[in-house]
Amino acid sequence: MTDGAEGREGAKRVEAFSDGVIAIIITIMVLELHAPEEPGLKHLLPLWPVFVAYLLSYIYVAIYWVNHHRLFHFATGVSNGLVWSNIALLFALSLVPFATAYLGEQQFTRDATLLYLGTMLLPSFAYSWLQAVIRRTGRQDDVAQDYHLRSTRKGMAATFVYALGIPLAFVSPVAGLACAALVAVFWCLPKSPLDALFGA
Repeated sequence: MTDGAEGREGAKRVEAFSDGVIAIIITIMVLELHAPEEPGLKHLLPLWPVFVAYLLSYIYVAIYWVNHHRLFHFATGVSNGLVWSNIALLFALSLVPFATAYLGEQQFTRDATLLYLGTMLLPSFAYSWLQAVIRRTGRQDDVAQDYHLRSTRKGMAATFVYALGIPLAFVSPVAGLACAALVAVFWCLPKSPLDALFGA
């Protein structure tokens, strides 16, 4: 398959398939929230690690969905690189429900935090690959280049913070998870601090 062989409609099909997979990933995560059998709100309190893990992962997956949707706006066709980098991203995201459930059930232990942070790193690598493909084969106008420049900065910063969280988790699992939370806040900001730093 050559670059752009399926055109814009092919790219829309890949995006629609990805939307469905991501929706299933979120559904799987919420199904891991098991209500206590005992009556009374007091029995919900011990479940707070599960809810916190779910909330963090929900925001994380939602950010990827938003970025994926924006990125595919610049895709003009389908290539082998686009298909397989997109599949790699979906595979990496499909691991999030397991890491989330483990983190919540283990109540933020060091090993659970390390697994979670490692799982968070995988989609960032896959997304970087996908973006590189679309940047090379998609729209080449100034708007596209500006978008890729800004999002690449954020992506590199996010990957660095996640990687930093891994050694910090050996010292304190809370510190490691704080890095994951920082990345979520960072992506939710309407304007990146890096944009101001680089004068963008």
